[in-house]
Amino acid sequence: MRARRQPSLTLRSTLAFAVVAMLAVASAGMYLYETMKASVMTRSDHAVLARLDHFRKLLQYDLSLETLRSSPQLFENMLDSEDDIFIIAEPGKTPVIMVNPLKAALPEMPVVGVGQPLSTDDMRGAAVGPDEIPMRAATAQALSDGKVVNLTAAHLAVKEMATLANFRNRILFAVALAFVVTALLGYLLLRRGLRPLRRMAAHATAITPARLDSRMESRDTPVELQQLSDAYNAMLDRLADGYQRLTQFSADLAHEIRTPVGSLMGHCQVALRQPRSADEYQALLASNLEELERISRMVESILFLARADDAQAALNRQPLELEDELQRVTGYFEGLAEERQMTLNIAGDGRLDADPLLLRRALSNLVANAIRYADEGSRIDVRVVDAADRCQIEVENQGPVLSESALSKLFDRFYRADASRHQSSDSNGLGLAIVAAIMQLHGGEVTVNQPASGRICFSLIFPKP
Repeated sequence: MRARRQPSLTLRSTLAFAVVAMLAVASAGMYLYETMKASVMTRSDHAVLARLDHFRKLLQYDLSLETLRSSPQLFENMLDSEDDIFIIAEPGKTPVIMVNPLKAALPEMPVVGVGQPLSTDDMRGAAVGPDEIPMRAATAQALSDGKVVNLTAAHLAVKEMATLANFRNRILFAVALAFVVTALLGYLLLRRGLRPLRRMAAHATAITPARLDSRMESRDTPVELQQLSDAYNAMLDRLADGYQRLTQFSADLAHEIRTPVGSLMGHCQVALRQPRSADEYQALLASNLEELERISRMVESILFLARADDAQAALNRQPLELEDELQRVTGYFEGLAEERQMTLNIAGDGRLDADPLLLRRALSNLVANAIRYADEGSRIDVRVVDAADRCQIEVENQGPVLSESALSKLFDRFYRADASRHQSSDSNGLGLAIVAAIMQLHGGEVTVNQPASGRICFSLIFPKP
């Protein structure tokens, strides 16, 4: 089943920005709408109260009930709105003035007594008609010709609601416009802002084994993507280095195997040109066996390095007495050392948690390397330097002086510092590389230096917990 493709980051970000802008505009518009509505209703309340107070004074000082009965039209003309309600009536009698063009039902209202001040707390509200038009009303008593008269005033917010509806429609239009404009501008800005990512994707697509030296230009990269760009270039550096090492390793491996294979083929071809005696065939087989053993050692070393490169390689760490380990290794090589009139000298002691087999292999490779290339009749020192933060095992011998570039390459696979090493049939150029891999597995390192003229010292440095 084909996996569903996720929407692009540009589209998702654009929609998110547009929704946020729409919600922001809608919230601001709703706040303004509710504020304007509350202000309109407050103004309506004050208008109704002002009208009641105004007619209270008119009835008390200027108008009489008889005048109102004789000229009701005069009063109706004094109202500001044709939809407003105003009723003047004596308690329990027919109203003298009854202005209610929409025949709206009035809510229950408290009656404010004569001489009592009016306030917005005396206002009552109701909804009129199918359109639910708000109505604000209040009732107060006044004196006219010595008689108590009830005044009821109400305002229907018809015009106000029309204004609010128009304002609401403008808000909705502004919300929609904000969504569309933000979506368009956000899409364009995001397309422009994500251009470095597209350049990086195009650059990654163009990377091939022949173009591993190509790097991303960080000059125009935004600050937010600088870390990604640097990590990307660092990854390319590691890939280029690894690929170069792999290429060199493959070339060196082919070269190293070609020599013994070519030797085997040459011996066999010479032997097959004419009949040979049994002793000659036996000598040929012995010579071929030596070459095959060399190939076998090389294959084992390559397999060990391949497994050592795996970060999951397990170590069998054990507490070891280093004096015993040095005695074991030097004892094994005493015979070879005596053949070249060399002496093996050990010094120092300490304890170390390490894999015993790997430690012995690393030490054996260093001692064998010293015996092979040290000056004949010289001394080889194997010593332990125990410090508070590390444990160091040193193998020092007298030998040829090497250049700094040669020292830096000694732990490379198949590297030999001079021609004599190439001529040695016992060396395959992997011994020191194996030592470096063993130290890497233990979290330590191997170093080499020349403390004095003609002296070379290899150090295995193990960190202590």
